[in-house]
Amino acid sequence: MMTDSSWRDTLRALPVFSGDLPGFNTDAAPESPIPLVEEWLSYAIDSEISQPHAMTLATAGADGAPSARTLLLKDITPEGLWFATLDNSPKGRELAANPNAALALYWREQGHQIRVTGSIEKGPRDVSEKDFLARKPEARAAAIAGPESEILSSQEKFRERVEEAKAIFDFRPDFVPDEWTAYVVIPQTVEFWQASRDRDQIRLRYSRDASGWVKNLLWP
Repeated sequence: MMTDSSWRDTLRALPVFSGDLPGFNTDAAPESPIPLVEEWLSYAIDSEISQPHAMTLATAGADGAPSARTLLLKDITPEGLWFATLDNSPKGRELAANPNAALALYWREQGHQIRVTGSIEKGPRDVSEKDFLARKPEARAAAIAGPESEILSSQEKFRERVEEAKAIFDFRPDFVPDEWTAYVVIPQTVEFWQASRDRDQIRLRYSRDASGWVKNLLWP
């Protein structure tokens, strides 16, 4: 078992980046952040990075206590970045109490990170339904098998409930639970971070004001 000191030394010695890192010409950055989000995500997809659409979502309830988890980015539109979940899940309840969130997308292979803060809105019902029906059958069944994040007695119980849920879709293939909700994060700030081997990091932040978007470089 490692001591605190050996963990510190081990972690400090780990390599951070490998291969060549892309450049970032902030002078050529667009006037609004969404096109640059699309550009960086497209670059990650074209580079065949594993799970390029995985993102961290941070929320907080009425008590202000934060929580974070990794889920999948579902869409990018002019309004913002989309994800979906059950509105009676812990994150759904937190969003109902405090409709603000933070997102982070990170692609280690390219030294790219995007951080987003903003308000949360529920999308149209048809968007939520299309999102749920696009999920694989196993994922749809798991979503309705039991109350998310509640105590589970055993994996056997989970598998049993999933099989029961599958039977619902056999009978009603177009079934969508009322709780399934597509959410959009409407950005207030979007920060693009580009790493470099010499720690000469580049940070460009977009901030929304009454007239549109303001761009600023940030100290590393």
